[in-house]
Amino acid sequence: MKSDIEIAQSAKMKPIVEIANSIGLSEDDIELYGKYKAKVSLETWDRLKDKPSGKLVLVTAINPTPAGEGKTTTTVGLGMALNKIGKKAIIALREPSLGPSFGIKGGAAGGGYAQVVPMEDINLHFTGDFHAVTTAHNLLAAILDNSIHQGNPLNIDPRQVVLRRVMDLNERALRNIIVGLGGKINGVPRESGFDISVASEIMAVLCLSKDLMDFKERAARIVVAYRYDGTPVTAADLKAAGSMALLMKDAIKPNLVQTLENTPAFIHGGPFANIAHGCNSIMATQIGLKLADYMITEAGFGADLGAEKFFNLKCRYGGLKPNAVVLVASIRALKNHGGVTKDKLAEVNMSALEDGVKNLEKHLENLKLFGVPVVVALNEFPGDTKEEIALIAGKCTALGAELAISRVWMEGGQGGEDLARKVIAATDRDSNFKCLYELEIPLKAKIEAICTQIYGADGVSYNKAAEDLLKRFEEMGYGNLPICIAKTQYSLSDDLKAIGRPQGFTVNIREVRLSAGAGFIVAIAGDIMTMPGLSKVPAAEKIDIMPNGEIVGLF
Repeated sequence: MKSDIEIAQSAKMKPIVEIANSIGLSEDDIELYGKYKAKVSLETWDRLKDKPSGKLVLVTAINPTPAGEGKTTTTVGLGMALNKIGKKAIIALREPSLGPSFGIKGGAAGGGYAQVVPMEDINLHFTGDFHAVTTAHNLLAAILDNSIHQGNPLNIDPRQVVLRRVMDLNERALRNIIVGLGGKINGVPRESGFDISVASEIMAVLCLSKDLMDFKERAARIVVAYRYDGTPVTAADLKAAGSMALLMKDAIKPNLVQTLENTPAFIHGGPFANIAHGCNSIMATQIGLKLADYMITEAGFGADLGAEKFFNLKCRYGGLKPNAVVLVASIRALKNHGGVTKDKLAEVNMSALEDGVKNLEKHLENLKLFGVPVVVALNEFPGDTKEEIALIAGKCTALGAELAISRVWMEGGQGGEDLARKVIAATDRDSNFKCLYELEIPLKAKIEAICTQIYGADGVSYNKAAEDLLKRFEEMGYGNLPICIAKTQYSLSDDLKAIGRPQGFTVNIREVRLSAGAGFIVAIAGDIMTMPGLSKVPAAEKIDIMPNGEIVGLF
């Protein structure tokens, strides 16, 4: 079979104007970025907002493994399958970061015959949104350091500056640095560092904003430091929100592209699924809901992180009500959760599968807490047996979920028709969607609700600094914000080695951070890295461009 990039480069794309027209957008609604990419004007929402909405479907997954699950591939394939059987569907994804593209993880445009295109553009600079986020963030950082240098009129304590700088690459050497060296003229020396751009609060703000003015208001609330008296300093105090919003005037607009089978696709925003909520923008999702019968979107990592944050953060702020959830799994991944090493996943091992399927069962139980119908999409791999599939089907039936075999990676939309029909049936059932917790309860109660009900922990422990900060945030008036827990994606617990369905554990909250602009409190469990490093042999070494402009080695 061809590589992903070879499949993408052989795609028969339609001009993006035709894709826009197919969903009711005129040339006045879009701004072209070449022949196959466009941004959707924000004025389009004013025209569409009173139209009835289509049905919203979230695609999520079991905890990710080296064996692969195929969440983005399923999202793309499901959208194509729905259109193939005569429904009007649009998909919405996050934008990929350059860091993983040149590192080890790879891109985020799907795979096989279920991809969004132009794949090279999407996985590289795309329409420049990440550069805008990076520049807006670093402008705020520059204004902050300049204020300290220019007499410190806001009485900022340099030891309590919480804003770091960002860049959209993996760069471990910049995780911890000292700025302001070189004498008085070069600023005030202090410790700082870099995060990857997808970890910037600006990225989360972009994806939770309803329009540019909402972005500006949220950006103004970002807490960048604390004064000597302990009171917060915001972007508004630094008079930075207006110039930051100006830099985002184009990035705020959703991007429109297409799949290999010409299904319309919005790709907009890319917040980290740990330190933030890991979903594409509210704007892209809302516009898609007005233009399609079925809006298919996804959330980062497994359902314990992505789906929980989609429901409790994105749906809460966007006023969204999902009609169904697709939970993606593969037999290979479930055997991996059952303890089988990657080199032996092709072997039949019913005992390991029985153990590994407990991870799937826990996610199904969790999704039922939110009141939304669930369909399990089992990505088929060569070598999967009828006996193995029957075991998964029985577990799904026992928990009230339909099972559909997905072959979209190999067959495109045709390989997802069974999944599409079962998703349609699920959306026809009542969705009794509800968030996991109310905002009025204390911050620790929200954290404990997530840890005990979603992760299955016996309880939560806090180090003293984290506990003190939670009390301080409540005293500062931030007690009604929702919670975003950052932990390993590989386990339901905060121990990445505890695969399957761990039990008898406590979640340890070692740090909390305030994201006042985005509108949530981040509780960090375990060692979460906000600036990745390159691997020993990074993907960048294999990526090249030929004299004719052809890109090679990109997945």
